[in-house]
Amino acid sequence: MSKMTVTLSLNGKPVTQMVDITSTLLDLIRDTIGLTGTKRGCEIGECGACTVLMDGLPVNACLVLAPQAQDADIWTVEGLNATGELDVIQQAFIVEHAVHCGFCTPGMLMSARGLLQDNPSPTEQEIRIAISGNLCRCTGYMPIIRAISRAAEKIR
Repeated sequence: MSKMTVTLSLNGKPVTQMVDITSTLLDLIRDTIGLTGTKRGCEIGECGACTVLMDGLPVNACLVLAPQAQDADIWTVEGLNATGELDVIQQAFIVEHAVHCGFCTPGMLMSARGLLQDNPSPTEQEIRIAISGNLCRCTGYMPIIRAISRAAEKIR
């Protein structure tokens, strides 16, 4: 396989890695760099477990080739508490009991972060649309929607 060097910002820190040109951003984040908060789920862009922010927008890391992330600003769930404190969204998920098995949680958190960075006062419908690419088998979605609304109130 052909390889190339990819340089990007990951959770605010510069990263340069040699990657196979066919490896995904998910492979780079989890397997090469070792940040396992971004989950490997369906690997076809259906479940949202691998959602990260790329230049401020939520993307499925399983669908982005690592070379496409050249010079991008990537944020994973580990970046939410880079200061050592839980992010307001993480706190809201705890308060609203929005975490059950936890598999979808990193992707949900990153979709929520992407929404709230762009729209700090979303309606319930806008929240539903923002997390529509993230599947959850445990919560019935309502605690997640309440958590994102709670986080929005704190951010405003």
